[in-house]
Amino acid sequence: MRYDAVVFDLLTALVDSWSLWDSAAGSQEQGRRWRGRYLQLTYGAETYRPYEDLVMEAAQLEDVAADSVETLVRRRDSLSAWPEAPAVLRRLQGKVRTAVVTNCSEELGMRAAISLRHEFDVFVTSERAGYYKPRPEPYRLALSELGIAPERTLFVAGSRYDIPGAGGVGMPVWWHNRIGMDRGDLPAPLFESSTLESLPAAALS
Repeated sequence: MRYDAVVFDLLTALVDSWSLWDSAAGSQEQGRRWRGRYLQLTYGAETYRPYEDLVMEAAQLEDVAADSVETLVRRRDSLSAWPEAPAVLRRLQGKVRTAVVTNCSEELGMRAAISLRHEFDVFVTSERAGYYKPRPEPYRLALSELGIAPERTLFVAGSRYDIPGAGGVGMPVWWHNRIGMDRGDLPAPLFESSTLESLPAAALS
């Protein structure tokens, strides 16, 4: 097989967190603006800062009501997998090792993964790594715990910033671009798709 492991972003590549942010904010436009600011804060953080603190700071910067933050945190258990994600993980089960590298706390990461009904070999949160992606430390921690060379490890990105992040430590990147984000001037991934359905063929062939 081409790869020995597949590593996933969690909150965008495997789980639909977009809908939760939009609902908590009251509209898609405000939800995307709020989340965009949150992502800027995480990418700019030198070391890990609590997820909830960054969410609140982003809300304040974008004039999002404080009760929207409370709603977002309260509804974390309503996060659901993309429809095809559990079946895709079942197709990979026993053929390659699987892992997660996610920009969130330990608690949120474990709760968000419940809907996937899959036991990952390695599960790295930014809280445990001490840094947020796209810094190299979270990706390298997953590779170290998997014990697999980066070139034999396929990274499934949700955010476009995972492309240079995972690619920067030597992993080929398969981009699950569910909502049609613009890649801008970032490097091209190995492959880009709006669904996960073709991932097993790419990982196992």
